[in-house]
Amino acid sequence: MHVHIGTDHAGFELKNRLVAVLTEKGHEVTDHGAHSYEPLDDYPPFCTAVGQGVVADPGSLGIVIGGSGNGEQIAANKVHGVRAALVWNEDTARLAREHNDANVISVGARQHSEDELVHLIDLFLATPFSHEERHQRRIDLVTRFEETGGYDDPIDA
Repeated sequence: MHVHIGTDHAGFELKNRLVAVLTEKGHEVTDHGAHSYEPLDDYPPFCTAVGQGVVADPGSLGIVIGGSGNGEQIAANKVHGVRAALVWNEDTARLAREHNDANVISVGARQHSEDELVHLIDLFLATPFSHEERHQRRIDLVTRFEETGGYDDPIDA
């Protein structure tokens, strides 16, 4: 699988180790930065670059890393077509893919051990979307709102 990854200073060392781990597991990884440790850098450009990479590369998934993962999720979600989910345990990793067809995982480097994060990321990458009608319907509603600012029929909402 092609995986896009990006972080600011908070996850810089972790990102570099994850690139190696993911590559060893057979994934093709595109590193969107940061490419050097800058303690005052800002996460939005790295996270939006990951989102743009995922949207331009159908079938790929993305990983954004920060101290908490909160801001990184918000930034990635500003890219049209991204569904980024903040993941903090096995259930949120699995359900983000199964129910929401999330295409970007956001994790907090300061919230978990490296082993825990590798496990959550592996689970996210390995879990397919369920394609259940109710989940697709909800994704379609979110997409419709994203594209039009509303819903065709207020009863649908």
